[in-house]
Amino acid sequence: MRSRRILAAVIATAALAGLGLTGAATATAQGAPSAVTPGQCEQGGGTPRVDLPGNPCVGGKYDGQAVD
Repeated sequence: MRSRRILAAVIATAALAGLGLTGAATATAQGAPSAVTPGQCEQGGGTPRVDLPGNPCVGGKYDGQAVD
């Protein structure tokens, strides 16, 4: 009976640790800059459109992000 409790605690700890690692990876992936330079936009394959509302980078890696 005691070994079942220990096994359950180990499994629960491992599951929570896995969720923590997943959350950390998601937070890192979402850490992209909210604004890019015109050069970064172009290097990423986009076109800086400062003539549009919000000055977006259109297309490429930074599509939709503001151009600073």
